[in-house]
Amino acid sequence: MTIQSSRSIARAAIVLCAASALAACQSMSEREKGTATGAGIGAILGAIIGSNSGNAGKGAAIGAVGGAVAGNLWSKHMEEKRQSMEKATEGTGIVVARTDDNQLKVNVPSDFSFDVGRSDVKSNMRPVLDEFAKGLDPNMQVRIVGHTDSTGNDAINNPLSVRRAESVRDYMATKGVTGGRVITEGQGSHMPVASNETVAGRAQNRRVEIFLREPAGGK
Repeated sequence: MTIQSSRSIARAAIVLCAASALAACQSMSEREKGTATGAGIGAILGAIIGSNSGNAGKGAAIGAVGGAVAGNLWSKHMEEKRQSMEKATEGTGIVVARTDDNQLKVNVPSDFSFDVGRSDVKSNMRPVLDEFAKGLDPNMQVRIVGHTDSTGNDAINNPLSVRRAESVRDYMATKGVTGGRVITEGQGSHMPVASNETVAGRAQNRRVEIFLREPAGGK
């Protein structure tokens, strides 16, 4: 096969994969979308690489398989947890989302998390944490990140954000989420999601973010 024909195959693979992925993803679950997207990207990259060695078709096939595996890291368990958290937090202002690197992220703003200058878990946040802790596989990894608004300086805000993350960790420990799989950190006021010039903006920044990651191979 000539280099020119290999490049033509590579271009055709790119167009075909893009069109197929767009059509198929319309009715897919999150897990299926991850598989399809990963396969498509893998096939495209494989075809490009393969074209340089004169075998675009083989490169596309190998890339599709590898991409499907990588794209399928969002397991059925993770999707079920996302759905249960969305149901539990509906209408609360709490945001539940899947991140680009296949983590489940729960963003809890101040209405449900912390008062100004405080690190104790508010009572209306506890049902959210209860739902998050329910049914977690022991291999799942949890990262809790505390944040503050810009009230006060770094000497106050940095340790306060750490205490907020630790308060969430300590509460979740009472629900069985313990051990080295839980990581806490504080970002102080350095990662705002809104303007600190308004009361509403500061309330959004005074928050805790909880991330759930499942090791590769989860079902």
